Amino acid sequence: MRPKEHWEQVYVSRAANAVSWYQAHAERSLGLIRATGVSSNASIIDVGGGASTLAEDLLAQGYTDLTVLDISAAAIATAKARLGERALEVRWIEADITTINLPRHCIDVWHDRAVFHFLTVPEDRMTYVSEVLHAVKAGGHLIIATFAEDGPTECSGLPVVRYSPEALHAEFGEAFSLLHCEREEHVTPAGAVQRFVYCHLCKSVA
Repeated sequence: MRPKEHWEQVYVSRAANAVSWYQAHAERSLGLIRATGVSSNASIIDVGGGASTLAEDLLAQGYTDLTVLDISAAAIATAKARLGERALEVRWIEADITTINLPRHCIDVWHDRAVFHFLTVPEDRMTYVSEVLHAVKAGGHLIIATFAEDGPTECSGLPVVRYSPEALHAEFGEAFSLLHCEREEHVTPAGAVQRFVYCHLCKSVA
Protein backbone atom coordinates (compact mmCIF):
# COMPACT_ATOMS: atom_id res chain seq x y z
CA MET A 1 0.00 0.00 0.00
CA ARG A 2 1.31 3.44 -0.90
CA PRO A 3 1.93 5.88 1.98
CA LYS A 4 -0.94 8.17 1.01
CA GLU A 5 -3.39 5.27 0.80
CA HIS A 6 -2.22 4.02 4.21
CA TRP A 7 -2.74 7.37 5.96
CA GLU A 8 -6.05 8.09 4.27
CA GLN A 9 -7.28 4.73 5.52
CA VAL A 10 -6.06 5.52 9.04
CA TYR A 11 -7.91 8.83 9.23
CA VAL A 12 -11.07 7.57 7.53
CA SER A 13 -11.34 4.50 9.75
CA ARG A 14 -10.44 6.06 13.11
CA ALA A 15 -11.45 9.20 14.96
CA ALA A 16 -8.70 11.82 15.20
CA ASN A 17 -8.72 11.54 19.00
CA ALA A 18 -8.32 7.75 18.87
CA VAL A 19 -5.01 7.49 17.00
CA SER A 20 -2.00 6.70 19.18
CA TRP A 21 -0.24 10.03 18.59
CA TYR A 22 -3.27 12.14 19.57
CA GLN A 23 -2.69 15.07 21.92
CA ALA A 24 -5.51 17.35 23.04
CA HIS A 25 -2.91 20.12 23.01
CA ALA A 26 0.68 19.81 21.79
CA GLU A 27 2.04 21.59 24.86
CA ARG A 28 5.66 20.56 24.40
CA SER A 29 5.68 21.66 20.76
CA LEU A 30 4.00 24.95 21.67
CA GLY A 31 6.59 25.60 24.35
CA LEU A 32 9.48 24.89 22.01
CA ILE A 33 8.04 27.14 19.32
CA ARG A 34 7.58 29.97 21.82
CA ALA A 35 11.15 29.41 23.03
CA THR A 36 12.53 30.19 19.57
CA GLY A 37 11.56 33.82 20.21
CA VAL A 38 10.24 34.32 16.68
CA SER A 39 7.71 37.09 16.11
CA SER A 40 3.98 36.50 15.77
CA ASN A 41 4.22 36.95 11.98
CA ALA A 42 7.04 34.40 11.56
CA SER A 43 6.43 31.69 8.97
CA ILE A 44 5.72 28.39 10.77
CA ILE A 45 5.07 25.05 9.06
CA ASP A 46 3.74 21.95 10.82
CA VAL A 47 4.81 18.94 8.76
CA GLY A 48 2.45 16.00 9.23
CA GLY A 49 0.18 18.31 11.22
CA GLY A 50 -3.03 17.16 9.53
CA ALA A 51 -5.54 16.63 12.32
CA SER A 52 -3.33 18.09 15.07
CA THR A 53 -4.56 20.95 17.24
CA LEU A 54 -1.19 22.73 17.00
CA ALA A 55 -2.23 25.22 14.32
CA GLU A 56 -5.40 26.01 16.24
CA ASP A 57 -3.43 26.71 19.42
CA LEU A 58 -0.83 28.78 17.55
CA LEU A 59 -3.61 30.92 16.10
CA ALA A 60 -5.01 31.39 19.59
CA GLN A 61 -1.58 32.58 20.73
CA GLY A 62 -1.42 35.20 18.00
CA TYR A 63 0.74 33.59 15.31
CA THR A 64 -0.48 34.63 11.89
CA ASP A 65 1.60 32.89 9.18
CA LEU A 66 0.85 29.20 9.58
CA THR A 67 1.12 26.31 7.13
CA VAL A 68 0.02 22.72 7.76
CA LEU A 69 1.34 20.03 5.43
CA ASP A 70 -0.02 16.50 5.50
CA ILE A 71 -0.21 13.58 3.12
CA SER A 72 -3.81 12.83 4.15
CA ALA A 73 -6.76 14.83 2.83
CA ALA A 74 -8.94 13.27 5.52
CA ALA A 75 -6.62 14.49 8.29
CA ILE A 76 -6.63 18.02 6.89
CA ALA A 77 -10.42 17.96 6.53
CA THR A 78 -10.72 17.03 10.22
CA ALA A 79 -8.64 20.03 11.28
CA LYS A 80 -10.48 22.40 8.96
CA ALA A 81 -13.85 21.27 10.30
CA ARG A 82 -12.70 21.82 13.87
CA LEU A 83 -11.37 25.31 13.10
CA GLY A 84 -14.43 26.42 11.15
CA GLU A 85 -14.00 29.90 9.65
CA ARG A 86 -10.54 30.23 11.21
CA ALA A 87 -9.33 27.50 8.84
CA LEU A 88 -9.11 30.26 6.24
CA GLU A 89 -6.27 31.77 8.30
CA VAL A 90 -4.08 28.69 7.74
CA ARG A 91 -2.35 27.58 4.53
CA TRP A 92 -3.12 23.88 3.96
CA ILE A 93 -0.92 21.69 1.75
CA GLU A 94 -1.90 18.12 0.92
CA ALA A 95 1.39 16.51 -0.12
CA ASP A 96 4.10 13.96 0.60
CA ILE A 97 7.03 15.76 2.23
CA THR A 98 9.48 13.60 0.27
CA THR A 99 8.16 14.83 -3.09
CA ILE A 100 7.16 18.46 -2.50
CA ASN A 101 9.28 21.48 -3.41
CA LEU A 102 8.57 24.42 -1.10
CA PRO A 103 9.74 27.96 -1.92
CA ARG A 104 13.38 28.67 -1.08
CA HIS A 105 14.13 30.12 2.35
CA CYS A 106 10.47 30.72 3.19
CA ILE A 107 10.23 29.11 6.66
CA ASP A 108 11.23 30.54 10.05
CA VAL A 109 10.14 27.50 12.10
CA TRP A 110 9.81 23.96 10.74
CA HIS A 111 7.95 21.67 13.16
CA ASP A 112 7.59 17.92 12.78
CA ARG A 113 6.27 15.63 15.47
CA ALA A 114 6.46 12.00 14.30
CA VAL A 115 6.84 12.16 10.52
CA PHE A 116 10.61 11.85 10.20
CA HIS A 117 10.79 8.56 12.12
CA PHE A 118 8.61 6.90 9.48
CA LEU A 119 11.31 7.51 6.86
CA THR A 120 13.09 4.16 7.08
CA VAL A 121 14.70 4.43 3.63
CA PRO A 122 17.93 6.49 3.68
CA GLU A 123 17.12 8.15 0.36
CA ASP A 124 13.81 9.44 1.75
CA ARG A 125 15.59 10.91 4.76
CA MET A 126 18.13 12.59 2.48
CA THR A 127 15.28 14.09 0.43
CA TYR A 128 13.58 15.35 3.60
CA VAL A 129 16.78 16.94 4.90
CA SER A 130 17.41 18.57 1.51
CA GLU A 131 13.94 20.11 1.61
CA VAL A 132 14.55 21.45 5.13
CA LEU A 133 17.82 23.00 3.97
CA HIS A 134 16.08 24.49 0.94
CA ALA A 135 13.00 25.88 2.70
CA VAL A 136 14.23 27.04 6.14
CA LYS A 137 15.73 30.51 6.31
CA ALA A 138 19.28 31.12 7.52
CA GLY A 139 19.00 31.40 11.29
CA GLY A 140 15.67 29.56 11.16
CA HIS A 141 14.56 26.83 13.51
CA LEU A 142 13.85 23.11 13.18
CA ILE A 143 11.82 21.46 15.93
CA ILE A 144 11.64 17.75 15.29
CA ALA A 145 10.35 14.88 17.43
CA THR A 146 10.74 11.16 16.85
CA PHE A 147 10.50 8.01 18.89
CA ALA A 148 13.41 7.80 21.31
CA GLU A 149 15.88 4.92 21.43
CA ASP A 150 13.62 3.19 23.96
CA GLY A 151 10.42 4.08 22.10
CA PRO A 152 8.20 1.85 19.97
CA THR A 153 9.69 -0.01 17.00
CA GLU A 154 6.59 0.55 14.89
CA CYS A 155 3.51 2.78 14.75
CA SER A 156 0.23 2.44 12.88
CA GLY A 157 1.45 -0.86 11.49
CA LEU A 158 4.59 0.70 9.99
CA PRO A 159 8.24 0.34 11.04
CA VAL A 160 10.02 3.42 12.39
CA VAL A 161 13.58 4.56 13.05
CA ARG A 162 14.32 5.42 16.68
CA TYR A 163 16.79 8.16 17.57
CA SER A 164 19.00 9.55 20.28
CA PRO A 165 19.35 13.35 20.24
CA GLU A 166 22.86 12.97 18.79
CA ALA A 167 21.72 10.64 16.02
CA LEU A 168 18.77 12.87 15.14
CA HIS A 169 21.02 15.94 14.97
CA ALA A 170 23.49 14.00 12.81
CA GLU A 171 20.79 13.36 10.19
CA PHE A 172 20.66 17.11 9.50
CA GLY A 173 24.40 17.68 9.52
CA GLU A 174 26.70 20.58 10.23
CA ALA A 175 24.31 23.14 8.74
CA PHE A 176 22.32 22.87 11.97
CA SER A 177 23.33 23.47 15.58
CA LEU A 178 21.62 21.51 18.35
CA LEU A 179 20.27 24.07 20.82
CA HIS A 180 18.12 21.90 23.06
CA CYS A 181 16.71 18.40 23.41
CA GLU A 182 14.23 16.81 25.78
CA ARG A 183 12.25 13.63 26.23
CA GLU A 184 8.52 13.08 26.45
CA GLU A 185 6.52 10.14 27.72
CA HIS A 186 3.40 10.36 25.62
CA VAL A 187 0.38 8.43 26.90
CA THR A 188 -1.77 7.19 24.03
CA PRO A 189 -5.59 7.19 24.15
CA ALA A 190 -5.32 3.45 24.87
CA GLY A 191 -3.07 4.10 27.89
CA ALA A 192 0.25 2.94 26.45
CA VAL A 193 3.43 4.98 26.98
CA GLN A 194 5.46 6.07 23.95
CA ARG A 195 8.85 7.68 24.56
CA PHE A 196 9.77 10.56 22.27
CA VAL A 197 12.85 12.74 21.86
CA TYR A 198 12.46 16.38 20.80
CA CYS A 199 15.33 18.35 19.28
CA HIS A 200 15.49 22.09 18.63
CA LEU A 201 18.02 22.81 15.89
CA CYS A 202 19.02 26.15 14.40
CA LYS A 203 20.18 26.59 10.81
CA SER A 204 23.50 28.31 10.30
CA VAL A 205 23.40 31.89 9.03
CA ALA A 206 26.50 31.27 6.87
